[in-house]
Amino acid sequence: MAKTSLLYCFALVILILGNICRAEEEIKVYELKKGDFSVKITNYGATVLSVVLPDKNGKLDDVVLGYNSIDDYKNDTTYFGGLIGRVANRIGGAKFELNGVEYKLPANDHGNTLHGGSKGFSDVIWTVEDYQADSHLTLTYKSFDGEQGFPGDLSVKVKYMFIGTNKLAINMQATPLNIATPVNLASHTYWNLGGHTSGNIFSHTIQLFGSKMTPVDDKLIPTGQITPVEGTAYDFLKPRTIGSKFSDIPGGYDINYVLDNTEGKHLQRVAIVQESKSGRKMELWTNKPGVQFYTSNMLENAKGKGGFVYSKYAALCLETQGFPDSVNHPNFPSQIVNPGETYKHIMVYRFTA
Repeated sequence: MAKTSLLYCFALVILILGNICRAEEEIKVYELKKGDFSVKITNYGATVLSVVLPDKNGKLDDVVLGYNSIDDYKNDTTYFGGLIGRVANRIGGAKFELNGVEYKLPANDHGNTLHGGSKGFSDVIWTVEDYQADSHLTLTYKSFDGEQGFPGDLSVKVKYMFIGTNKLAINMQATPLNIATPVNLASHTYWNLGGHTSGNIFSHTIQLFGSKMTPVDDKLIPTGQITPVEGTAYDFLKPRTIGSKFSDIPGGYDINYVLDNTEGKHLQRVAIVQESKSGRKMELWTNKPGVQFYTSNMLENAKGKGGFVYSKYAALCLETQGFPDSVNHPNFPSQIVNPGETYKHIMVYRFTA
């Protein structure tokens, strides 16, 4: 009888611990709302689910692509709205060397590593540290040594917050806890200012404040060069529609722009995007040196919110970042963060109509 009781108690402890773990990992949706401006975020992947804004006539629309359920995000290959890490974008050959040690990573993109590997930060459950519905949501994640092949333990925090009127800020921070590691976080939101069901983004006007870019090979890995955009189809220094020279870009835009230096400023302007029918305008600022301009070239009839099917070019992404594959190009700005240092990445969006 004593043995049976002991087994029963042991089973009960296991059940309780299991319930505690499940409670700690509960996936929820959090809404930030101020007037007609609202943003929904889930702690699964620290993912932006929706951004609802009025147009010039006051009509509300959701201007980001996404899915109906969290289960869809778990099976997602588009990275809709995800917080990307430990290293966003591509790492050539799925490996790099740091302090004399070679680190091998999951090759999840044609022999290269994309967006942190096969299970990056957009595929994990984050912990809610602080939430105020009219103000902010703070999420944290502890990345362990060896996760997806990256060295060292890393403490990560992201804060989504309203500032001023119709401004959304994303503040990303990461601190290595023991050894040096590369860090390059990014927000991978897909924008369509006409509304997520409004079709392609060819008629959106964009101005990009980057006079240079980092050209890539046929697998989208940077060659290591930094070249001017002037006079090419990549030149958006003056506002023009995304579709105006699209035929000159086989497959669509997917390139890192080197943002122009604005010395003495904490944040630099990245881009201005406008959609004429709705009148909506989005401006973006950051403290990072690059931005990936991507026109959702790899979307293949993804079934999204409300059953709407998203086709190629249904949205644009502006992922502020360090340069892709910096770990393998010493001439690029370093992404290595040492113990005692803190990686800081800020994005500020301003919406008007």
